[in-house]
Amino acid sequence: MKDSPRRNLWMLLGAVGFLLLMACVNVANPLLARGTTRQREVAIRAALGASRAQLFRQFLTESLLLAVAGGVLGVYLAWFLIDAIMAFVPMNMLPSEADARISIPVLLFTIGATMLAGLLFGCAPAWQASRLDLNEVMKQGGRTGAGVGRRGVRRALIVVEFALALTLLAGGGLALHSFWNLTRVDLGVRTERVLTFFLPVPQSRFSETERVTSYYRQLLGRIEAVPGVENAAVTTGIPTRGTYFGMAFTIVGAPPVDRSARPGAGFQMVTPGFFETFGVRVIKGRRFTEQDTASATRVAVVNENFANRYFPGVDPLAQRIVIDGLIPGSRKMGPPVEWQIVGVFHNVRNGQGLRRDRPEIYVPFWQSPWPQASVAVRTVGDPASVTSSIAAAVNSIDPDLPLAGVKTMDQQVSEVLAFDRFGMVLYGSFAALALLLAAVGIYGVMAFAVAQRTHEFGVRMALGARGAQILRLVLREGGTLAFIGLVFGLGGAYLVGRAMHTTLYGVSALDTVAFSAAAFVLLVAALLACYVPARRASKVDPMVALRHE
Repeated sequence: MKDSPRRNLWMLLGAVGFLLLMACVNVANPLLARGTTRQREVAIRAALGASRAQLFRQFLTESLLLAVAGGVLGVYLAWFLIDAIMAFVPMNMLPSEADARISIPVLLFTIGATMLAGLLFGCAPAWQASRLDLNEVMKQGGRTGAGVGRRGVRRALIVVEFALALTLLAGGGLALHSFWNLTRVDLGVRTERVLTFFLPVPQSRFSETERVTSYYRQLLGRIEAVPGVENAAVTTGIPTRGTYFGMAFTIVGAPPVDRSARPGAGFQMVTPGFFETFGVRVIKGRRFTEQDTASATRVAVVNENFANRYFPGVDPLAQRIVIDGLIPGSRKMGPPVEWQIVGVFHNVRNGQGLRRDRPEIYVPFWQSPWPQASVAVRTVGDPASVTSSIAAAVNSIDPDLPLAGVKTMDQQVSEVLAFDRFGMVLYGSFAALALLLAAVGIYGVMAFAVAQRTHEFGVRMALGARGAQILRLVLREGGTLAFIGLVFGLGGAYLVGRAMHTTLYGVSALDTVAFSAAAFVLLVAALLACYVPARRASKVDPMVALRHE
């Protein structure tokens, strides 16, 4: 989500639009039902001289009043909810130009959307009222009924609502499935009991590499002497957070290429304790040792991705690479440096939200020291119990350099997943609201249908139908509407999957697991929502029902 904030905002707007349409459908259905019960009232008004235009305006005005009342309540709630919602939004998720507050333009847009919603859900009952057959209604006397056409409109609205609900529920399911996959990815490191921090060393502090090396050697010695510390390391990048440098390189013995066409890889300087501290496995060759100093042969280790991509079918330990040198305390590049590859380590997920690994090169910190570095400490127990002792050890060397960005590796990983976690919660919330709206909508339609068909059910039971048969009849009607909506909703779910594809991990645009789960949950919710009206229909007393008309 971090890489495409604009796309995410458009998807968010689409989800809100779907919920708005579902809310319109939910309001339109009760208004249609209420309009059916008011047929005699409308007929009398028409008989007294009211025109169709006047009847249309009356019902539309009632709908708009409901919309205005709901809009005012919504704006009032937004004042309290927007701060709470923004508190959960991860940093850098929204573009810098985003201004998440209720301003005049936002308020005007909300008022306009509310009035448009009032028109949308008010047009159907208004049109129904203006199209009544006066003679037919007066012949029915006090009886009210819903014609086949009106029942068809209400059922069609339920089908549309379930199609929209499946679209939103599928989006929530895709986000949940993607987050599930991310939490189970092989990070390539062990995150438990590891404390990380960095030291805000000024660029100008160390002008010589020997001073950088001396400082960090002394620092590691003090930290490792703290009781409860198992291992400690200095590194220019924390695993899962991304590498500090990206460097172009050439392979010794390979055909020459233009400077601009050289391949690139992540580049980090690490001390020998890095591999033990983070639990990074070296699968071939060796790791760094304390003998890999500035006076020794310059060595490097690469990850599996690097070895497989650039040395297919050959032994990577027999290869050498050339990388432009780095001058400590300066942003300028030094002369090219040749490195002998001595090991291959298991891929570590770095950056890009843990979605993939990339080619990486690690070199000994003592052979290529850098002033600004992070420190990682593996502890015997809870890192929090030794944090103050570690801080005291660092301050004993230089009290002017406080520990900055103190976090455990578990916290680091949690922050990397913050965007995906927020997306899961956000789309999951929309999915839950869609599920609730769909259940309420089909309950309202079925409850009204049962009330209108009381006489029919009484006749059926008087002729020998059992309560269980009436129960199945109502459930079958409601389930059929939901199923038809789900079939139409599969197309929308696929389009949502296509739109979310770049933000998902290990999930295809047509994810059968997420879609099947969403459809199953919606169908079960529909049957549960229909059960209460169906149960009421199965308990109808035939004598009372026959006297009802």
